[in-house]
Formats: sequence, C-alpha cells, structure tokens
Amino acid sequence: MWVLRVLAFFLVASFLPSDAIRSFPEPTVLLLPRFAEAPAYRNGPHCPVSQGKSAILACDPAAVHISMTLDVAYLRGSVAAVHSILKHASCPENIFFHFLTTNPKPDDSPLAPLLRSTFPSLSFNLYHFDPTLVLSLISSSVRDALQNPLNYARTYLADILPSCVSRVIYLDSDLIVVDDILRLWTANVPTPRVIAAPQYCNANFTKYFNDVFWSDPSMSRVFHNRNPCYFNTGVMVMDLGRWRQSNYGKVIEDWMRVQKEKRIYELGSLPPFLLVFAGEIEPIEHRWNQHGLGGDNVVGSCRNLHPGPVSLLHWSGKGKPWARLDAKTPCPLDSLWAPYDLYTHLGSSSSS
Repeated sequence: MWVLRVLAFFLVASFLPSDAIRSFPEPTVLLLPRFAEAPAYRNGPHCPVSQGKSAILACDPAAVHISMTLDVAYLRGSVAAVHSILKHASCPENIFFHFLTTNPKPDDSPLAPLLRSTFPSLSFNLYHFDPTLVLSLISSSVRDALQNPLNYARTYLADILPSCVSRVIYLDSDLIVVDDILRLWTANVPTPRVIAAPQYCNANFTKYFNDVFWSDPSMSRVFHNRNPCYFNTGVMVMDLGRWRQSNYGKVIEDWMRVQKEKRIYELGSLPPFLLVFAGEIEPIEHRWNQHGLGGDNVVGSCRNLHPGPVSLLHWSGKGKPWARLDAKTPCPLDSLWAPYDLYTHLGSSSSS
C-alpha cells in the first residue's frame, strides 16, 4: 500500500509548479471504497414526479431534502444509509440529497463519479464545507472522531444549502432507515419550532455539562423556563428559514467559544445544540432514532434496541457496524445493517 501512496503523491506533484511542491504539506493519499450499483428504485404512481420524468431539482417544491456529510472514513456508512433510504421510500425519485465534503472542489473530486456509479438515478448536489470555519472553535473531546470538523457542518447548513431549501432532514452516516422517509419529512408539519427530533426526557440531562457550567448562574440560566431534554443531533428535521432569520449558527459558535475558554462539556458538536435548542424541540416519535447502537463513546460495547417500533437504526457511539463486521466481531444488531452494505473492495485513490 505504501508504494501506491508514493506513486500517487508523485503523480499529483508532477502537475504542480516547483514552488507549490516546496510548500506542499505531507500528502494524505486515501483509497476510496468501491461499491456495487444499487437497484433502480422508482416512484409509485401516486408520487408528484412519476417514473420516466426528468430528475427532480434542488428547488423543486416536491423535493424531499436530505443532507449528509461525506467523509472517507465513514463513506461506507453513508452509502449504506442512502441505499436504505431509497429502498424503503415510496417516492425515491423525489428525494434530493445535499452532501457536504471538505474537498474544495467537490464536483471534481472522485466522490461525484462514485455516487453516480453507485446510484445512477440519484439526484444530489455536492457542497464544500470549509473546515477552517470551526477549526479554531473545536475543543478536545472524549473521542477523536468527535473532533472531526465535518461533525460541525450541520451548524452551517442554512448558509451552504440554496436559499430555496427551507427545510431539510439532517442524517448522520452511521444509520439506516427502514421506513418511508416521507413519514419523517411530514411529521409534525407545520411546526413553529426550528428543529424537530426525537427527544428523551428520561435521560439525565445534567451529565452533558460539567460542574463549571452548572455552578455558574450566568451560563446555567440559559435553561431557565425551558424544561430541557436530551435529543440526538444525528437525526433532525431543520427549518432552515427560521434558522436563517435568527442566525442560530452564530449563537452556536458563541457557545463553542465559551467552551474553548471555560471547558463546560466533554462531548463534541452535541452540547452547543443542546444549549440553544433543548426544551424548544418539536418532538418526533422515538422510532425515528433508535440511537446508541454503536455503544458508548469509549468502549463501543454492544447495545440492544429500545422498546417500541423502529423506523431508523442509528449506530451512534464508538462502534460502527462495518468495522465490527470486517473484524468478525459483530454485535447482534449489526446484521440489520449488513443487507444495505454495497461495499465490494478498495479501489481508486484520492489525495486530500
């Protein structure tokens, strides 16, 4: 593998001027996964866009908008998530995906042809998320993966996505959907809330912040009269119109600056969302985020499903199903993820 990395580096360097080569950082050459082509999932006769019509556009009123990030380390999970969504959707051709990547030229990256070859009829846009927006704001966390700048991209969806997109479902890459996504899209609509999500009021909310936070009235009073409950930011229906009006991105950034200065929590991108929105969430059925299946953030031990019906399974936490399956140490529930896995082998290289 090291030979491939060296060859790829010199191939890139051969197209650069000499001064650029001198300042070129140590290369990171990554092998992208290769995936089998997914079946062609088509709309039913009741859908606004019928089979045979042209692909839906980003600003089409009939579009169901879904946003996800694309990171090489989680690409296998992202592809499985997209596959599961299309497989169970009643109107798959109405779904428009908005993918965020740190690649400065996403349309020219290997990600675009990879998506088109895996999902030939997929309607999507690729967007550049600039990691420098948050690099200076990110604090160390209990798990290195939580410090990835792409974890914070959801904060900037209202700025990055077209202004015609007034509402979007944000989904993490470590989940599968086993129900019609249209039911989530239309859940509790219309709503006066900025975010709709499953919330968990039986969880110990205080544990998401430390004593520095709770002992400082100037900070802890943010929850005064709000009755805050935990919610998982990996599954959210976001009203981008209201978000833009109130500039919630800046409010979240302000709390991240407080964290850098005073260290008021240990997790990554979740606590700032809790600070701004907990107690102001439009509740959605728990079936839409059976989370925690990856285990805790340190060990990644096996977990069971929560009681009740299931529409979405979410491997939040340290353990990921594709890694455990490859290592031949799967948890029982990882077998539910496996049928949506389109991975075949490592293929083309990509330098970042």
